Amino acid sequence: MKHFEIPDFYKSQIISRVKEIRKVSDPRKKDYGPTVLDFGPVRFYIARHFGFCYGVEHAIETAYKAIEENDGKRIFLLSLMIHNPEVNNDLLKRGVKFLMDTSGNQIIPFEVLTPSDIVVIPAFGTTLSIEKRLNELGIEVRKYDTTCPFVERVWKKSEKLGEEKYTIIIHGKYNHEETRATFSRSEKDAPAIVVKNIEEAKLVGDFIHGKSNREEFEQTFKGRYSEGFNPTEHLVRVGVINQTTMLATETQEIADLFQENNA
Repeated sequence: MKHFEIPDFYKSQIISRVKEIRKVSDPRKKDYGPTVLDFGPVRFYIARHFGFCYGVEHAIETAYKAIEENDGKRIFLLSLMIHNPEVNNDLLKRGVKFLMDTSGNQIIPFEVLTPSDIVVIPAFGTTLSIEKRLNELGIEVRKYDTTCPFVERVWKKSEKLGEEKYTIIIHGKYNHEETRATFSRSEKDAPAIVVKNIEEAKLVGDFIHGKSNREEFEQTFKGRYSEGFNPTEHLVRVGVINQTTMLATETQEIADLFQENNA
């Protein structure tokens, strides 16, 4: 796996050492047990998964590279690069400004941007409409795009599901930056709807089985399905993808539920 260069002040010698030991002893990450640091009177239990993930390290490396390579230029983050106040505050101290907040509300108008400005895309990615807008302003969107590779993998899966005529069900929080980005790509290729959890997935299942009507469905999921979405027609053949920070076990539970509903 690629190694990323991130500032030393984000690193811990102890944690880095623990991670190296786990890489050797459990390279496939099948052991979910914690690491135990035994100091006799005190024991520290460190969770199997912790710290910066692959996508976050990639984002941090790219953002700081943008600062180093563009001295004297205006640098903007589209929104919070990651959900880590320490990282985002440090970037602000270095002169980086946010164009939007986490809900997509504009802080700085896109109209003030010029082709010489630098815009860093966050690890969550962004919507196709925002990407198009930045391109129209002459911004090199791809130059400092920190979108997590695992998020992009979900987008490719979404595209494939669309090509195979599946309706796309996204397990995620609709207002989350990543889910908004994924939804924008999904609805391009197929009918799409966002469900937050297994409870909402069961409500979709109720419609499939005739336990609720279309009016109830549309009221429950208002604003969370693609334009022209027809639950009667579009819930016959479905595929499930997710916001990558949702629990994989719950995503699997949702997928299993729809497999049963469509069996």
